[in-house]
Amino acid sequence: MRSLVLRAKTGDSEAFGALYDHYLDLVYRYVYFRVGSHALAEDLTSETFLRALRGMAEFTWQGRDFGAWLVTIARNLVTDHYKSGRNRLEVTTAEILDTPLDGPHIPENAVVTNMVNERVMQAIKQLGPEQQECVILRFLHGMSLAETAMIMGKKSGAIKALQFRAIRALARELPDDLG
Repeated sequence: MRSLVLRAKTGDSEAFGALYDHYLDLVYRYVYFRVGSHALAEDLTSETFLRALRGMAEFTWQGRDFGAWLVTIARNLVTDHYKSGRNRLEVTTAEILDTPLDGPHIPENAVVTNMVNERVMQAIKQLGPEQQECVILRFLHGMSLAETAMIMGKKSGAIKALQFRAIRALARELPDDLG
């Protein structure tokens, strides 16, 4: 990945295209979880990559992952979108519920899994905005502690504490026998 980024920084459009292909799903899912609209998520994802292309020369590693840099751009775009409009930031469950199940595709298993996923997402919605974002980045998007800290503009220790409080709140919200 690093060599692709270095090539893209020098203006190599094929390298940027490869980065686009690699990170498109990550950025789109992040934006979609925040806005809940496919059309708006597509627009903001496109704008994310356009800004990244324009700012490639300024990208520096400094402990950053390129994907985390893209998600930071997307996060800023989502924030700007909500600041300029009358919309409310909300996490949706559609992407999680559309995820293929592991194991045999038995209809009863799909129903139970969807019910569990929906209950977990309802519990996540009860968290504060920062805790929601932390849980989504860490567990739904699989971001590392460092990547989550960079995206949220916080130190790793603050993210650990935020994550701990969010998990404890979720444990209180969810029944013991869930799953």
